[in-house]
This record gives sequence, structure tokens and C-alpha cells, in this order.
Amino acid sequence: MKKKVVVTIVTAALALAALTGCGDKKDDKTIKIAASATPHAEILEQVKPILEEQGYTLDITVFNDYVQPNQVVESGEYDANYFQHIPYLDSFNDEQGTHLVNAGGIHYEPFGIYPGTKASLGDIAEGDTIAVPNDTTNEARALLLLQDNGILTLKDGVGLTATVRDIVDNPYNVDIQELEAAQVPRVKDEVAFMVLNGNYAMEAGFSVAKDAVAFEQSDSEAAKTYVNVIAVKEGNENKAAIKALVDALKSDAIKEYINNTYDGGVIPFE
Repeated sequence: MKKKVVVTIVTAALALAALTGCGDKKDDKTIKIAASATPHAEILEQVKPILEEQGYTLDITVFNDYVQPNQVVESGEYDANYFQHIPYLDSFNDEQGTHLVNAGGIHYEPFGIYPGTKASLGDIAEGDTIAVPNDTTNEARALLLLQDNGILTLKDGVGLTATVRDIVDNPYNVDIQELEAAQVPRVKDEVAFMVLNGNYAMEAGFSVAKDAVAFEQSDSEAAKTYVNVIAVKEGNENKAAIKALVDALKSDAIKEYINNTYDGGVIPFE
């Protein structure tokens, strides 16, 4: 009987050690991250060797939806995710009661102004038509980009809620044609210019770097708002492993990879 007690105590002690010392050591050096396939997981693959040099193992899982990546971080099953911008993160927290925070902005996918019947903004003329997406967020980004390039002026303070009703100065008297985002590229031969978000531009065969006559800059209101971030559960943003991950993603090597790979469709966020 005495022997059995000793064995039980030793077994419990070993189990406790596995759950504490050894378990923590492994967990501290393994970063589990949920990500969308493109470009997020592709970028993370490039980060692996950088983190390995610091003793970290990056374990990447690709998700095909925008709900589970947040759920697995909230539950603690994963350390972080990389797929979303801040407005979506905030909306998810409000709707789902989660406690996720931004640990670092990594990249943005810029809106661009693309040529239709005209090849340069310098050719814009009285009464030209410009096609823009008609959904609230994307239309605002399009109008802000047009404002940044001197095509029109919006009411002060409207920001990312802007609509055509907020145009207060239209020196070229341009006609803003509002279309469902996927339809905008289809009117290329009917309008002077089109304003497109990155995914629809790439799907239509446009290159931000080669084809856009102008695109959102990293210091623009839209870029700052729609930067794609590393999201973690609140309280984990200052953990050494998370800081190492963010620093690696913002390294010169990763910026170079992004710039060389995505042809301007993905831009490092400064």
C-alpha cells in the first residue's frame, strides 16, 4: 500500500511537470497562427526562417472563412491570426463578444484608379465619367482616392462614410457612375476611368504597379484604416513571441518579398 502511494505521487509530479515547465517551454517557442491563403499564409511562410533564427517555430493553418480564425484565437487554441483589417476586427468583437486586439499592422491592399478610355489623369476633361463601387465602404475609399488626386472635393470630416452626396466641389463636372464592385471592370470601354479595389482589379487582370494611374498611399486615411493586422486575444499583444512575429513581418526582408511578389497589389504598411 505504501508503495502504491509513492508511485501515485511520482506519477502526479511527472504529470504536473509536463503541464508546467516542459509544456510552457514548448508553447513559448511555438506560435500557432490562423491565416487566409493569399497573401497572408504566403507571407507567413517567408517569415518562418526569420523566426527559426530566434528559436521560434511558426505553425500556420489556412482557413477559408472569416469566422473560425477569430474563434480559435479567442479560445486560446491559436496564438494569433492574420487575415483581417481593423474595421472587421472591431465589428466581429462587437457582434460576437470576443476580445481580440490589433498587435501590429502589416500590409494593405490598395484601391487604384485605372484607365478606361483615357490613359492619364492629365487627360481628364469636362463631363468625363468615372466608375466606382457602389457599396458604402468601397465607394468612400474610391471617392477619397479621387479627392487625393484633385478630381473632386468632399465635405470636411466625412472620411470613410463618404458618398456622392458629400461632393462639394467637382471642377471637371465628372459623372460618378456607381456600380456593383464586380461590374466596374466590365465598363472599361465606356468610362474615362475606373476605381477598383485590389481583388477585383487583379481578377480583371489589372496590375496595381503597371496599370493604375494612381493608388492609395500608405499614409492615406484608407490605408491606415484598412491595414491587415496580426490579431491576438487581449492581453497577449505584448508577449515576446507575438512581438517577434510582428517584427519579423515588418522586417526589410519581408517588405522586399511583398514588393517583389504582388506587383503593387499588396503593399507593406509603414
